[in-house]
Amino acid sequence: MKKYLLYIFITVLAVNANAQDGFERTAKGTQYKMLTHNTGDRIKVGDVVTFNFLQKTSKDSVLYSTYQTGKPAQAQVQSTGDLMDVLPLLTLKDSLMVRIPADTIFKGHEERRPPFLPPGSNLFFILKVEKVQSLTEAMADRDKEIAAAKAEGAKIEAQEAVNADKYIADNKLVVKTTPSGLKYKITKLGTGPKPVAGDTVYVNYLGHTLDGKVFDTSIEAEAKKTGLAQPGRVYEPLHFALGTEGIIAGWNESFPLLNAGSKATLIIPSKLAYKENAAGPGIPPYSTLVFDVELVKVKKGPNAATPVKKAITKSTVKKPAVKKPVATKKKQ
Repeated sequence: MKKYLLYIFITVLAVNANAQDGFERTAKGTQYKMLTHNTGDRIKVGDVVTFNFLQKTSKDSVLYSTYQTGKPAQAQVQSTGDLMDVLPLLTLKDSLMVRIPADTIFKGHEERRPPFLPPGSNLFFILKVEKVQSLTEAMADRDKEIAAAKAEGAKIEAQEAVNADKYIADNKLVVKTTPSGLKYKITKLGTGPKPVAGDTVYVNYLGHTLDGKVFDTSIEAEAKKTGLAQPGRVYEPLHFALGTEGIIAGWNESFPLLNAGSKATLIIPSKLAYKENAAGPGIPPYSTLVFDVELVKVKKGPNAATPVKKAITKSTVKKPAVKKPVATKKKQ
């Protein structure tokens, strides 16, 4: 009986403590605090919710913010899951704060605990509902966005073609064009074999944008000339296996067109390079890239390839990886 009364006493203390700091608990134990609450129908299972959120530490260091990225999150409400525990409490334009004890996140995985979430600390999510839709409405919106993106992409691609044609005319180049839109001119014909997928190619290159701005090169003299020399870097031909996913499509398509020993100028539209992504400060989104290349050597054999020996820079031929947001500490 005493143990039972003690349990009730401890529970009452915990409830009072939560009440004092404004946090309540759902039936499943999720700690939350309503920040704004509007009238209207509550979110229900099956709805598609678009929301902005902040993720921060107990010391108010922001770890992630959809307000900063400009890309709100979207989720269909299910009957299970931590987020689904609080969404049905909300209506359109409501906001709330969820408090998650860091100890529960890293229970049994202490080696994964970052220093900015020490024992006894909390992780906070501040969430605001921006839109509530049925699945049919959300799918219709998505289809409209896809159609708009395609139209914008076609417009950009057309302008890129105009810019590339002007570059070719201004530089009096006579080029060949592949069905994909790759343009190239062989400036020196080599006598070695042409590589095929799986072969390893060794390439010297100098890359620049249509306005002539050089963003990278494997040739030390050119790097020094353009102010791109990197202390400690070994300047030598880049080697990679044709067909490697980490290489831009324009390169994988170009080198099978060349014999070993050939030199060429490649004009690569953004759809065969980085598309809508920037690749460092030297390559803005939707950039047509120009490479002066020399196919130094071809090593035959599908199993002869080794990984890309050196990432040229963060901004060039190596295709940028798309990362999901990861909680990282910002200045506290």
